Amino acid sequence: MSMPSISAKLGVGLLLVVAYALTVSRMLWPFLLSVAAASAYANPLATSSRPLIVAVVPQFTALQIHKDWTPFLERVSLDSGVLLVLKTYQNIPAFEADVLKGVPDLAFMNPYHAVMAKHAAGYLPLVRDTKLLTGLLLVRRDSLVRSIKDLSDAKIAFPSPNAFGASLYMRALLAEKGGIKIEPNYVETHSNVLRNVILGKVVAGGTVESAFQRESVAVIEQLRVIYETPGFAPHPLVVHPRVTAKQRKAVTSAILRLNDDASSATLLRAVQMAKPLAADYARDYRPLELLKLEKHLVLEKE
Repeated sequence: MSMPSISAKLGVGLLLVVAYALTVSRMLWPFLLSVAAASAYANPLATSSRPLIVAVVPQFTALQIHKDWTPFLERVSLDSGVLLVLKTYQNIPAFEADVLKGVPDLAFMNPYHAVMAKHAAGYLPLVRDTKLLTGLLLVRRDSLVRSIKDLSDAKIAFPSPNAFGASLYMRALLAEKGGIKIEPNYVETHSNVLRNVILGKVVAGGTVESAFQRESVAVIEQLRVIYETPGFAPHPLVVHPRVTAKQRKAVTSAILRLNDDASSATLLRAVQMAKPLAADYARDYRPLELLKLEKHLVLEKE
């Protein structure tokens, strides 16, 4: 009996591969259809409109911001029909540079960033939390420092020069109201500020109440507040003028509707908007222009 030719063997093998592929594709096809349908439902404008980039000021690590913001943006995308995609940054100067150039479509930023962003690229606030933002100056619980008068020439940690409540406004108040000269030490995040204070690397540190309350009890119990700034409208979610009015309204409405959904409370707290309301530049952020903080502003290189 003659042996099958090589070509015959290859032909049979090819037929078996094709048959297997068709079998697998028939098995997977319902699953692939369901995935496509779910994707279309979750992002109804994804095929007709480009995603909108949402930049978030790096008060915390990129990993923490991703953990907090991704579920929130997924929910708002679903409810609004506008696909929102998160963009994180390694440091605040990189975030500031992008915002001042008008790169992100939306951005979550500190109050004075909102002033800078409006003048540089026309960004306007959409929503913000109801609770006012206050800056805190902290020392170790066992520190001999009792008031800001004890901080003359002291080394003080701040997240960055332009972090509003924690640094920019705080430094202005110390210099102009208290007449206190300090040595600022910029350590990138609020968590780094607190740890520098606890470790004794600095005499005091500036943060904001919302960031402080996010820390563990073990961290909070090692610190003591010696000064608190007046309150101002907190971080807004701002939008670039190129985003259409329809998209702005859809995103704003979707966020505000979360107020009425008890299951969304965790999502809102994670992004520092526990009780969001519609923001207004003239009412909420124009008053910051009167503080004349320009001389304390520092635009660092990326």
